[in-house]
Amino acid sequence: MPEKKPGLKRRDFLKNMGLGLAGAAAAPALGGKTSLLAGPPAEIPIHHFGPGRLYNKPAPPARVSLIKGGDRRDIVYQSLKMIEDEVLASIGNKTILVKPNVVLMDNPLSVTHTDAVRAVLDFLTPHYKKQIMIGESGHHNTMDGYKNNGYLKLEKEYNVKIVDLNLESCQYRYVISKDNRPIPIRIINTFLDPNIYMISVARMKTHNYVFVTLSLKNVLLASPLKDAKQNDKGLMHTAPPAMNDICHYNMFHIAQEVYPELAVIDGFEGMEGNGPAWGTPIESKVALASLDPLAADITATRVMGFDPKRINYLAAMAEAGMGQGDYDKIQLLGTPLDQCVCKYKPNEKMAELYKL
Repeated sequence: MPEKKPGLKRRDFLKNMGLGLAGAAAAPALGGKTSLLAGPPAEIPIHHFGPGRLYNKPAPPARVSLIKGGDRRDIVYQSLKMIEDEVLASIGNKTILVKPNVVLMDNPLSVTHTDAVRAVLDFLTPHYKKQIMIGESGHHNTMDGYKNNGYLKLEKEYNVKIVDLNLESCQYRYVISKDNRPIPIRIINTFLDPNIYMISVARMKTHNYVFVTLSLKNVLLASPLKDAKQNDKGLMHTAPPAMNDICHYNMFHIAQEVYPELAVIDGFEGMEGNGPAWGTPIESKVALASLDPLAADITATRVMGFDPKRINYLAAMAEAGMGQGDYDKIQLLGTPLDQCVCKYKPNEKMAELYKL
């Protein structure tokens, strides 16, 4: 496989530049359609890396494969086959980490289905001969989540290793608390490792804080460490749900270092209503894949019948050039979007706040 050309990666920005939350406590919180990136106060310097700015703006055009069909494993596989050459070229010599979403130990609907992961492995293993990691860092007991949802079988079927990322080492970063104060948070080193090729394999679901949970949230809210001492994942959202919930900003901030290389979204059977844990099933029978996770999440949000421009973390990342957010610059491959839209019911808290 051709090696990926070196370049400035999102997750390397802050580490290379030493940029923490300078000025973040003074920045206004996201609200309604207000821009997150209205510009820093004059006294706060804008940081540069070489000839470029902190964010790549404008983002290049993106390709998102969108496949509708009657078999989960097949449509996830076909979504990857449509962008096969560019995916394989992007891996290089990195270690692959497949990051599913194993939210609960005892509700399979909240969890990335193992057949979606099998489809990803079916796609990878003819070309990638090293061992692949499957890693999650659950809110509860990660290994029990794997066991109860059939993940341990994958070690017998493929050359993979199932890992609990909550057992890994960590580094401190900062997020914003409900009082708009920077607070330290422990980020798992695996999510920061530039030698990891991270594939986010997410189930299409609604959410009670940030409206939708797809490929980006699957990674960003899993990156804080949870151990016997403390669950730092809760520090990402310390205030009651709101349209301008601080979780939007904290995801935007952490995404400067923690960002998947490849998005795979399983919407064969999604979760609507009171997601991400206790919603109800909805058969949308679609799968998406893209090397631009933001473009994938924006497309999936449209498939769910929602407006991505009203969801602050998606809108802010698009404005910052962290991915492609312009519909006209997202090339859809496969099934036309209008044949895939399946109106999801939002979480009841979000329905009230957004007046839906």
